[in-house]
Amino acid sequence: MSVDKTTVSRVARLARINIDDDRLEPMAQELSAIMSWIEQLNEVNTDDVEPLASVTGHALPIRKDVVSDGDMAEKVVQNAPESMSGFFVVPKVVE
Repeated sequence: MSVDKTTVSRVARLARINIDDDRLEPMAQELSAIMSWIEQLNEVNTDDVEPLASVTGHALPIRKDVVSDGDMAEKVVQNAPESMSGFFVVPKVVE
């Protein structure tokens, strides 16, 4: 498929992209090269290739939804430089 200056100008107008007239011909050549590459991809035989939704083909591991190690507020705030009533104390940063 060949793309000409008129097509580039029309697509640019529809996409609301401003392209100078002196850039229309180089852009048409670049888009023609891209379309040619896409046509080459269409020649690849994909009859025996299954559709692919993920490149890994693995299901994500799912852990059991159980409560573990909860209710440890005292242990957590022990690491803080300063705590009060089970919460971290931080300096005021907004006046």
